[in-house]
Amino acid sequence: MAPRAIPWHEKNMTPFRIASYNLQKCVGLDMRRRPDRSLGVIHALGADVVVLQEADKRLPPRPAALPDEMVAARGWRVVPFGQPGGSLGWHGNAMLLGDGIDIAATAHIELPGLEPRGAILADLETPIGPLRIIGVHLGLLRRYRLMQLGAIARALRLRPDRPTVLAGDLNEWGPTSALDAAIPQLDFVEPAAHSFPAPRPVAALDRFALGDGLAAQAHGVYRRRPAAIASDHLPVWIDLVKADA
Repeated sequence: MAPRAIPWHEKNMTPFRIASYNLQKCVGLDMRRRPDRSLGVIHALGADVVVLQEADKRLPPRPAALPDEMVAARGWRVVPFGQPGGSLGWHGNAMLLGDGIDIAATAHIELPGLEPRGAILADLETPIGPLRIIGVHLGLLRRYRLMQLGAIARALRLRPDRPTVLAGDLNEWGPTSALDAAIPQLDFVEPAAHSFPAPRPVAALDRFALGDGLAAQAHGVYRRRPAAIASDHLPVWIDLVKADA
């Protein structure tokens, strides 16, 4: 078994790294389905938590594009969201955990819109304290993106307060000012670079939003090979610390 990349917080003692990656069902730009290649990119991120989009194949029963046994062999845990039919996640969203993280609670959130969409939510106990991570893949039309963020905002109001990160493919090509208004509990992080399309990125579709109690020490886009061919999106990452640290 190959050793997992050392998580960022283990090397630097304070930051906690979260990554987000749209796998495109593990089909690269060479039209080859290579879950081993996708997992190699994930592994190289050195993240503590990885939020995935398009982690399942498209047609029902939506089996996992990234096999469980392959994920486990690289030292990752799949967060369970009650996924049916061998899916890795919920509506294609999935979450992988590294070592030293406990799961306190999980949930999934149905999102409105013409396309079937859903968000995943995990309350975690981490080396930087309690953390809530929400994984999303928002709709192609802004109208529905705003409705979907509104649904997440309502779901958050029904849950106890906890430092929160939203991560995923927002499908938003322009400024996030309208998105900020749709989910006032969180502030979107200004992207460090573009992530789509992977060979020559022109849009920052993959982003993070942070709630109170958290600050970004650093964030960026992962460009090393074979990321530019493994998916049509490049993965993004953020190093978090407590806001008062």
